[in-house]
Amino acid sequence: MDIFTEKLIIYSLVAIFIVVILSVYLLLQKRESRIVEAKIAIAKEEGRYEPITLHPVIDINSCIRSGACITACPEKDIIGIKDGKATIINASRCIGHGACFHACPVQAISLYIGSESRGVDLPHVDHTFETNVPGIYIAGELGGMGLIKNSVEQGRQAVDNLTRKIDKNVVAQYDLVIVGAGPAGVSASLAAKGNNLKAILLEQHSLGGTVITFPRSKIVMTSPMDLPLHGKVKLYETSKMELLNLWTEVLTKNEIDLRENTKVESIQPIEKYFVVRSLKGEEFTARKVLVAIGRSGSPRKLDIPGELSAKVAYRLLEPELIKDKNIVIVGGGDSAIESALLLADQNKVTLSYRGETFGRLKSKNSEKIREAVEENRINLLFRSNLTFIEDHQVKVKITEAPTEMTLPNDLVYIFVGGELPVKFLENIGIRITKKFGEAILKHEK
Repeated sequence: MDIFTEKLIIYSLVAIFIVVILSVYLLLQKRESRIVEAKIAIAKEEGRYEPITLHPVIDINSCIRSGACITACPEKDIIGIKDGKATIINASRCIGHGACFHACPVQAISLYIGSESRGVDLPHVDHTFETNVPGIYIAGELGGMGLIKNSVEQGRQAVDNLTRKIDKNVVAQYDLVIVGAGPAGVSASLAAKGNNLKAILLEQHSLGGTVITFPRSKIVMTSPMDLPLHGKVKLYETSKMELLNLWTEVLTKNEIDLRENTKVESIQPIEKYFVVRSLKGEEFTARKVLVAIGRSGSPRKLDIPGELSAKVAYRLLEPELIKDKNIVIVGGGDSAIESALLLADQNKVTLSYRGETFGRLKSKNSEKIREAVEENRINLLFRSNLTFIEDHQVKVKITEAPTEMTLPNDLVYIFVGGELPVKFLENIGIRITKKFGEAILKHEK
């Protein structure tokens, strides 16, 4: 065999090998696309395709199909690969983690709030987190960033920005009053200390803000975060108490002035400073104010007879102490599902939800509630509404049923969200706007 023939055979074998590999790759890509298309069809049918609040938007012209966004996302089936490009599958299940945004190697992902058809009410803030009222800033959940890592980062950034604008010639007790001791408020107070600002942290309940209302054994999904004056905190799955203990330790170590059980009633601008008043009648004057409260404000009520009963609650604090009770839980979000699961082992639990299916649930919760219902550990009533609460029973109306259902009952937990503290913000002068698909986290190009 001459050299030419030998080379021809080698080149032909290499070409065949390349064609086979390419064919297998294309077949796998087509198979992957079909799977993603099927998931999208199911998501559309179940009402999970359209975004509810914060969600990723992908620039398909920049996407290189690295899959880094899918690997980084702590939830399942939010993003998939279709026709060689990343695409959204279950937008309504996105919890705004931002991991996909940071993981994309070509910066092809932005985080948007709201959609063209569904707006989200948000207070007006600029890129420095300052509101339309000069000197008042907003960070964290109230501004649309509900995840712990993102809230921590915003709290730090807001303080770094406002520090540059503080006029020390203005006479006031404090450089900064921080309202709300959740993740953003904790981070902001530490950043203020690091920037040599005299600050005070006010919290209407206890340290932790929204986190404190999680059930005691709930796992808080988070990711590495850079906590001012402490450094990198690498927590992926942790208990509520572990997180609160960390914050307590860091705040105590840095001598942060924290006032718990101090609900702010009003914030009034007076010339070049602000007067912050609490329901107790206390007054705090400050050169700047950072509002870091949650979006939920006051729990949303059902407005039905008997709702003022002592057996009705809007948060679950110690599920392990509740035993042998007939319990009705109202709601279809993660809080309702997690509470039902926590109570199901020691109680008889009925979960009432007005929708036909669950929409925006974490994937683990979706799997666990399905298993609990199949195993008859939880009585699930879709398309139902609680209509009457009595001492030892409740009445539930199933949409298509002609009459109400009566259930024996000892406790009722209502998890139907909260109402944005619009009146509080409007009294301050902060403008509320409805966002229809607007980027709030975007790479600068």
